Amino acid sequence: MISFTDSEAATALAERARALMDEVVIPRERELAGGTAISDATVRDLRAAAREYDVYAPQIPEEHGGMGYNFRDVLPTFEEAGRSLLGPIAMRVDAPDEGNMHLLEMQGTELQKSEYLDPLVEGELQSGFAMTEPMQGAGSDPKMIRTTAQKDGDEWVIDGHKWWTTGGVDADILLVFARTNEDVHPYEGCSVFIVPADADGVDIVRNVPHMGSQGDPKGHAEIEFNGVRVPEEHLLGEEGNGFQHVQQRLGPARLTHCMRFSGMAERALSIAKAYTTERQAFGDSVADKQHVRFEIAEQETQIQAARALVRAAADAIAAGKEARVEVSMSKVFAARATQDAIDTAVQFCGGNGIGRDLPLADFYELVRTFRIVDGADEVHLRTIAREAFEDVDSEELEPVRRYRE
Repeated sequence: MISFTDSEAATALAERARALMDEVVIPRERELAGGTAISDATVRDLRAAAREYDVYAPQIPEEHGGMGYNFRDVLPTFEEAGRSLLGPIAMRVDAPDEGNMHLLEMQGTELQKSEYLDPLVEGELQSGFAMTEPMQGAGSDPKMIRTTAQKDGDEWVIDGHKWWTTGGVDADILLVFARTNEDVHPYEGCSVFIVPADADGVDIVRNVPHMGSQGDPKGHAEIEFNGVRVPEEHLLGEEGNGFQHVQQRLGPARLTHCMRFSGMAERALSIAKAYTTERQAFGDSVADKQHVRFEIAEQETQIQAARALVRAAADAIAAGKEARVEVSMSKVFAARATQDAIDTAVQFCGGNGIGRDLPLADFYELVRTFRIVDGADEVHLRTIAREAFEDVDSEELEPVRRYRE
């Protein structure tokens, strides 16, 4: 197995997280097999266990209730959490709260951190991230944003329509992305606001039904904002710098998503290897068939490559780079690699692969959404291609030109 340059602290943290998963989380997951809803009591129990194993909210500064590890060192722990659908919730590294906490920690005022970040870390609040809009609004091209926030005295008045707001159904607060100046380019005219979900004018229209919803405990809300008033101190970060603030959230969040899903892929392959080893067919175990062995080898290789790519992008961010291309490469490659690995696991487990006794069916549905959420493949490929064509060397065609002359 490839050895990564993870620090001793990162390795020790990941080992404790794996122990939590194997000894507490996965056994509890099996109790919930078949679609049983995750109760608040179960969440509390799992989070208490995460504290006992010393792996609760490792990515958050200690002064706000976390463990104070740097971003690079927590990545392997995100991977361990991804081995179960309950893992991220248990360790408080679950989306969208993890990304929202990161944004609040970076851009929030001391009052905002006290009122919203600290309770989020503690698990007393839940949050949603409201950016995507229906049809002709902000989506893969966020510059198409239609939601507005207009200043009225010492308040902001928000009007707009959002959907696919992860966690929005049961959220206590929403981070809302809105246009605050329509006279300038959206990159200079958008801002982020903290909006209480119970504020007048906030209408949680529905939980949008979607692929993978059975394995998704948080849902995705459609929300209308009709003259919602929030005080001016609910502006998060600087007015007009919303795009920059959101990018600070999305870049690292995409990498943590990659690690959670690579952990999911590792677990899926582990299940497939165990199943094919025990399953007999045509005179010997399925695992002894050359096709099975070669296919597992291919998937193991792809997942290891995804891990390396994510770590390289994380190193670039740690070095102070924006790393948009590195993040896009990681997102595209990891999403495809994890999808292929989980698809292989489902296929090799046959009927048990599509049954709900094992987590593979839920994994399969969720991993397909990963190629769309946090930027569709095509959006990230556009980013990669834009840079790839910036340094075109016309001299490379000189031999052809000479021949034609």
